[in-house]
Amino acid sequence: MLYGNYTFRCLLINDALLPNYKGSTIRGLFGRALKSVVCVLKSVRCDQCNLKSRCLYTHVFETHLAVESCNRRSPIPPHPFVLEPPLTGEKIFKEGSAFDFRLLLFGEVNYQIPYIIYAIKHMGRIGIGKGLNGERGRFVLDWVKERDNLIYSRDTDTIELNDTIPSINFVNSKNYPDEEIRLNVEFLTPFRVKHKNQLEERLPFHVLVRAMLRRASSILNQYGEGEPVIDYRGLVHRAYSVKIVNSTISWFDWRRYSTRQDRSMLMGGINGSITYQGYLGEYLPLVELCSKLHIGKQTSFGLGKYKYHIEKP
Repeated sequence: MLYGNYTFRCLLINDALLPNYKGSTIRGLFGRALKSVVCVLKSVRCDQCNLKSRCLYTHVFETHLAVESCNRRSPIPPHPFVLEPPLTGEKIFKEGSAFDFRLLLFGEVNYQIPYIIYAIKHMGRIGIGKGLNGERGRFVLDWVKERDNLIYSRDTDTIELNDTIPSINFVNSKNYPDEEIRLNVEFLTPFRVKHKNQLEERLPFHVLVRAMLRRASSILNQYGEGEPVIDYRGLVHRAYSVKIVNSTISWFDWRRYSTRQDRSMLMGGINGSITYQGYLGEYLPLVELCSKLHIGKQTSFGLGKYKYHIEKP
């Protein structure tokens, strides 16, 4: 599966006030800017537009209108992107300060990165957050990198794309350690997951495994080479025997305002870290893959980002 990892460096040209968690704010502004620069029938609703199957905006933000789901387990196709906001809790950004955010793109949408760069530049003209002096925080796009490769610079105002786009896939290696190990998972952004139709506040290993399997299956089905060959039932069954040996996870609530729905929405998720112990080797390819995809609900806001490390008991 094509997998682009783009970093955008933005420089503020006036003061800005941003929320503690910035994923919703940046995502909302990105959607507004992208629609503004690519939509040719602005008076027509997306669900009634004859161009929706060809439109970059619907493919990115109204994905269910543009494509059919390739996953028989889920009728709604996943968005082809994840926005990773700056994780700082700082709220006041002064004129001249920089803030970075990342955009992870899955599949063919990587070929549309010039339009996305232009949309990010337009975001700067609209302004972000709440203005401290009656004006939103406007910014300029300084540069864009795909991993370590510079593909856009404000100095030249040109886009230079790489010949090839990196890719990732699920590799079901059989060479995993046949011994007990410990796996520590630290959530860098809130993880929203439901089990038996309830938001889960604890995290037994089988719930984490189910979330990873759903994410890997839906993304690779939709944007990769099809559903990965994984022993879904067996992995979930064996996950029940894995123990929790340490946990600092807690529930974190935050609010976002939905412009489209014109209301404030309470968004909760798990924060902190948790350590599991057991015969976990067969799960490591899945853990590695999903650390690049995010897991759980509202991943396009940047939720469900984690890092992990392995140690011996």
